[in-house]
Amino acid sequence: MKCIKSFVLGAALTASAIVPAWADQFIALPSYRVGPYAAGGSGFYGGVIDYFNLVNMNGGVNGVKISWEECETEYNPSRGVECYERLKTKNGGATMVEPLSTGIAYGILDRLPQDKIPMTMLGYGRSDAANGKVFPYVFPLITSYWNQAAGMIKYLGDKSGGMDKLKGKKIVHLYHDSAFGKEPLPVLEALSKQYGFDLIKIAVPPPGSEQQSQWLQIRQANPDYVILWGWGVMNSVAIKTAQRNGFPREKMLGVWWAGSEEDTVPAGDAAKGYSAMTFNTPGNYPVMDEIHKKLYDAGKGNLADRNRVGSVYHMRGVTAAILWVEAMRTAQDKFGKGKPVTGEQLRWGLEHLNVDEAREKAIGAYGMLPVVKTSCEDHEGSGAVKVQQWDGKKWNAITPNWVVGDKALTRKLLEESSNAYAAEKKITPACAK
Repeated sequence: MKCIKSFVLGAALTASAIVPAWADQFIALPSYRVGPYAAGGSGFYGGVIDYFNLVNMNGGVNGVKISWEECETEYNPSRGVECYERLKTKNGGATMVEPLSTGIAYGILDRLPQDKIPMTMLGYGRSDAANGKVFPYVFPLITSYWNQAAGMIKYLGDKSGGMDKLKGKKIVHLYHDSAFGKEPLPVLEALSKQYGFDLIKIAVPPPGSEQQSQWLQIRQANPDYVILWGWGVMNSVAIKTAQRNGFPREKMLGVWWAGSEEDTVPAGDAAKGYSAMTFNTPGNYPVMDEIHKKLYDAGKGNLADRNRVGSVYHMRGVTAAILWVEAMRTAQDKFGKGKPVTGEQLRWGLEHLNVDEAREKAIGAYGMLPVVKTSCEDHEGSGAVKVQQWDGKKWNAITPNWVVGDKALTRKLLEESSNAYAAEKKITPACAK
């Protein structure tokens, strides 16, 4: 398994790397920069490492520097588990892990409480893991697939003239045939019953480079909307195939993993007018300006292609790292400033995040992400989303305010699912100390 330490990043993966002064707060990054999903992985982890380097340049977290090590998973679950096992004992022990893969997250989830290593799942993974009484070491931060699905239907209802106007409409769920693609089904099925729209489920075998039969089904169904729950090459293929079949891109709404430049640019003119969900507002922010000036102007950025800085995936990685660093600060406030925190202590910090508007302004990321406030009962911390649209050159937010779907429904489903998991695993739900 290829592991890439923070201080020996290869030229093939990065333009250059900053050497942390000392390895204090160690973070495990089972990443993927090759394979069919490399665009997402390289952008996200590039953003993470850029923010880590920026924090280290500015003195660390109360003087504590951050170190990390990457291990190439190629987005493969078995490789991801191997990487986790390899990284978790490195450098005195990993204090957090982020695999950016639903399959890998599922593969290591049961190991985390024993290893006392918290895992974040930023906008993906098990939605019911938001219940910290059952999943004390798992954090689907910002918003989960279930709240995204609820937000999608809220947006489509508003677009139709009101939620009651969804009755009788046809909505296709065109999904990546994996745990990732199936994750929103409980919410979509419940909302279909509640509002009376016809939910048509059409699976696409990974990686999704061939979709003619699926779009034939869509053409025959003649739906009002298509939800594109795709990943990697599946997304641009879907957008181009929709054009060939005469389906308006304005009637397509993508999951946030189908809402990046890597999805729209390859689709060319076919992508114009296409919309997707996001939990990062596109635009310019002081923190991104600082990354440009302090890292890339000095030739010290992590991405070889500077044009990707500030792209959707890169900004999402920066957002993830912002929340992790804020959790480190929060943990240090309780357990002692100026020294690295343990995995257990960082878990506490992640569970007591309070990144409000004032803190976002101080970081230089005001409006880039929604306010995030976690608790034992809520390891997600927000549930808010936005919708962005591709104008042919760039993404633009078309919902000025953050959209929140039916959280009462998602909470009910979350409680039912997490309690069933607890019963199966013989877990007594309780808040960790």
